[in-house]
Amino acid sequence: MKAVTVDHITKTYGKDKKVAVDNISFSVEKGELFGLIGPDGAGKTSIFRILTTLLLAEKGTATVDGLDVVKDYKKIRSSIGYMPGKFSLYQDLSVEENLNFFATVFGTTIQENYELIQDIYVQIAPFKDRRAGKLSGGMKQKLALCCALIHKPTVLFLDEPTTGVDPVSRKEFWEMLKRLKNQGITIIVSTPYMDEASLCDRIALMQSGKILSIDLPKTIIGSYPDKLYRIKATRMFHLLKDLKEQTNTLSCNTFGEYLHLSLIRDDEPNRNALIDKIKKLGHQDIEMSEVVPTIEDCFIKLLKS
Repeated sequence: MKAVTVDHITKTYGKDKKVAVDNISFSVEKGELFGLIGPDGAGKTSIFRILTTLLLAEKGTATVDGLDVVKDYKKIRSSIGYMPGKFSLYQDLSVEENLNFFATVFGTTIQENYELIQDIYVQIAPFKDRRAGKLSGGMKQKLALCCALIHKPTVLFLDEPTTGVDPVSRKEFWEMLKRLKNQGITIIVSTPYMDEASLCDRIALMQSGKILSIDLPKTIIGSYPDKLYRIKATRMFHLLKDLKEQTNTLSCNTFGEYLHLSLIRDDEPNRNALIDKIKKLGHQDIEMSEVVPTIEDCFIKLLKS
């Protein structure tokens, strides 16, 4: 039995029926760390709210642990953990009071499932008497994760858990997710950060309510059809403009301090000819080398295909 199934789900909003989720289907295996990857407005949160029984879809069906999200919503709510994108714990309660409250709601105690949250709780224990609203961003996320785990859920839904969190806390958070996965919990996480995609077992790349691709991160990267080069020079803005105007340029996009470039006719004479052209346009200190595509490169390619 699959941990989660989504079968031709469609969700619209408003009188004008703006489509947020457009006939989407996918499934998640038990014990899998599955990622929904895409920018704001891709439909990730709507899918999460449908799967956590907070929102009804117009079309399609979905199950969590074999339970229908409409017919069996009460059973699903008692067996899943959900961490929404916005910090939604009680800000006037202390860390410990929040944990005790959510444990009581689910008919359990902190002690009963302490082994599940121990690695996370020890990091926030020094602040157990501090109000939740006074915690740092990273500490808020750790507290919210503890509250989502306190009843030992079978499936954990994390909606953009690292948005607005510093890089160190982001890294720590993903290390915690790996440890939870090793304990047999199915984890579905959404993120706009393309670099986090490779940390998932399998990912779905999303845009405008549709799934562009769904596979292992390394498989998606391996399917990138073109050779990719990184290139930089002294005047990057003008370099981007000039490269896009070259007739042999297939694609050219900004990527950190470099541009990522693919060519229509890709051989050494054509590469040398391109460099000669941009030198004549006044560019200096040109660096160009082949580079392995990233998930972000694949996402941009899928958007334009």
